[in-house]
Amino acid sequence: MENSEVTKTNANSQADKKVGLPALFSSFCKIGAFTIGGGYAMIPLMEKELVDRHQWVDRETFMDVLSLSQAMPGVFAVNMASNIGYRLRGIAGTVTAVLGNILLPIVIIILWATCFKFLSGNPIFEAIFKGIRPAVVALIASPVFTMAMTANLNWRNAWIPAIAALLIWLLGVSPILIIIAAGVGGFIYGKYLERKGESL
Repeated sequence: MENSEVTKTNANSQADKKVGLPALFSSFCKIGAFTIGGGYAMIPLMEKELVDRHQWVDRETFMDVLSLSQAMPGVFAVNMASNIGYRLRGIAGTVTAVLGNILLPIVIIILWATCFKFLSGNPIFEAIFKGIRPAVVALIASPVFTMAMTANLNWRNAWIPAIAALLIWLLGVSPILIIIAAGVGGFIYGKYLERKGESL
């Protein structure tokens, strides 16, 4: 009981915080500018900035938003920014977070595309990107362990992500089907627990 009350108190105190739009824009600018390797590579930086540093959301809420953003259509990074922004400051937060998240990457991409034909084949830049590749793998792998701990995986439910990964990797099953099946399965299981609780 005490732990649940503490969790509720922390959640309420975080909800009461009025996050400034400039601070929100600045944080998502930082996340967008220093993420290399796509949307999933930004998860550790986003978690560190939003959960650990500013404590705008708790870790469980962050993982819920992460799951929702993965299931939504569209660009994952924008989905994350819009969900977090809306949670913190409504529509204004959504616009601010999304603009902060995409503004610098767009500028960098345009500059890079402009200079790419002059830099391609340059041994220095090739060496730089060869060094970045292993780091990107680590950035993408890191959230997997964080999500596993937050999701309370154990020997009873660890088979779910394992089977999902094997279906995608070995059999080429579409991740969309996995998401739909997981959502339907979770809904059915939730209804089962409700009926079980009512019967008790």
